[in-house]
Amino acid sequence: MIKICGITTLEDALEALAAGADILGFNFYPHSPRYISPTVCQAVVRAVREAHPWAILVGVFVNAPAAQVLDTLDTCGLDLAQLSGDEPPEILEQLGERAFKAFRPRSQDELESLLRVYPLRREGPAALVDAMKPGLYGGSGQMADWRAAAWLAQRAPILLAGGLTPENVAMAIAQVQPWGVDVASGVEAAPGRKDKIRLRAFVQQVRKAYVALSTINQGDEL
Repeated sequence: MIKICGITTLEDALEALAAGADILGFNFYPHSPRYISPTVCQAVVRAVREAHPWAILVGVFVNAPAAQVLDTLDTCGLDLAQLSGDEPPEILEQLGERAFKAFRPRSQDELESLLRVYPLRREGPAALVDAMKPGLYGGSGQMADWRAAAWLAQRAPILLAGGLTPENVAMAIAQVQPWGVDVASGVEAAPGRKDKIRLRAFVQQVRKAYVALSTINQGDEL
């Protein structure tokens, strides 16, 4: 699965899906350079649903109350919420299967501690593993802890984020073996605006990497 996050325009949404993305992310954190208002998102989603009804559409939230998250999901017509802030576990529990948590662990031990208090979504994506950079809630361009992510990927269908680009995503998939990958800054021409060439290159590298991974896993089973 491929998630293109930080979508701010209909043009970028349609380009991402045409390139082969499965999931789009819309960022509702006002301090993000990839922020999109609910009004604009609603219009984008309406057009996307007409052209690509199969797409999974995700709202990205930072420290928003559960009621606000639910209202935005319903108003914009989104499928899931990604909680990328410092939300207490109770918020995730209130949202149930409509939300998944973004973790930014600095080690496997720290990730294990987080999982003791934050519930995982039962289906993919169960969670997202991103890079830790103080003061930022994703979109930093820094790489996540692949060792910790690989440990969780063996146990749940996760999205891997954090500094992924067309140049390194194949290596990330080979090492982590995640359910899917998530990219924002790695395919941008500028914050909030996607680069068509890098979008397509990213998707191509992801598809090749998963084919190679499937071949290796099948060989191990023989």
